[in-house]
Amino acid sequence: MMNKLPDKDIMYKALVEKDSKFEGIFFVGVKTTGIFCRPTCRARKPKRGNVEFYRTTKESLLHGYRPCKICDPMGYDGESPGWLKPVLSIMEKENGVKLKDHDLREMGIDPNRVRRWFKKHHGMTFQAYLRTLRISEAFGRIKHGEKVIDAAYDSGYESLSGFSETFRKTTGFSPKKSSEKNIILINRILSPLGPMLAGATEEGICLLEFIDRRMLETQLKRIKKYFKSDLVPGESKYFPQLNSELREYFEGKRKDFSVPLAIAGTDFQKRVWKVLMDIPYGETRSYMDQAIAIGNPKAVRAVAGANGDNAIGIIIPCHRVIGSDGRLVGYGGGLWRKKFLLDLETN
Repeated sequence: MMNKLPDKDIMYKALVEKDSKFEGIFFVGVKTTGIFCRPTCRARKPKRGNVEFYRTTKESLLHGYRPCKICDPMGYDGESPGWLKPVLSIMEKENGVKLKDHDLREMGIDPNRVRRWFKKHHGMTFQAYLRTLRISEAFGRIKHGEKVIDAAYDSGYESLSGFSETFRKTTGFSPKKSSEKNIILINRILSPLGPMLAGATEEGICLLEFIDRRMLETQLKRIKKYFKSDLVPGESKYFPQLNSELREYFEGKRKDFSVPLAIAGTDFQKRVWKVLMDIPYGETRSYMDQAIAIGNPKAVRAVAGANGDNAIGIIIPCHRVIGSDGRLVGYGGGLWRKKFLLDLETN
């Protein structure tokens, strides 16, 4: 069974020896302190009888353990490794860059390793990712008045037909229709609670959802329909700010977000979400409180439904809404995440 943990004695030995080979394989809960750690934690090692082992940070949190401040087990899983950073640096500096396998080898980097990393973290190969970046950038240039042929050659394409074919496959329409079309750029955003999918229009962030949320596919369909746009992997001008503000939030350094939003919803939903954003950091409200705040005390169930349809998690803080009896209820990202977010904001 692939999810089975190693033998407990083996894990305890790895903990004592700070064995890095076991990073990501297990986490250890320390009964005497109530914290959980990575196998490589530098803290003083507990006795064998005072530890419990878990496969994931989620399991550790659900069993009542708090993350260790020394080894930071809630760190950003999937963050770009050091060996890949020279490649990412070139991509950031040179728009429309082409990096072939032989270019990577000259940099001392295995192309297969790069391909596997992008497939795992972006759902596509490295070359496919580079193509989508070039196409999304070309779309913006054409939409704002640049000639198609100029955008094609500046994007590294040697023929207009090749550019047009790739453009159509990526966006669903021809380059000439760019002025009348919109696209939603999507990309992965890392968080201590797991990877999230972010989406942005030209106006701002329209999506921020945990990738494992069951309603994600439905949210994507709603957003596409609302904005009458196709989803294209790429880098939005808003993603760096979103990344920065989310990191500050999880580090306890930010209480409010300033990244622009492009909210997709009905007038009623937007009223409900506005009330959500008015809930102060570190405080909670009930669904009844929300209904009263929008001037319709009888709309409790409708309010709960609108909260469930919120596609911009954390920033529009539906995690701050709890049951009237104080219980944690109704969070699309999972109640364990809701508890973590509320604990983060109150500690």
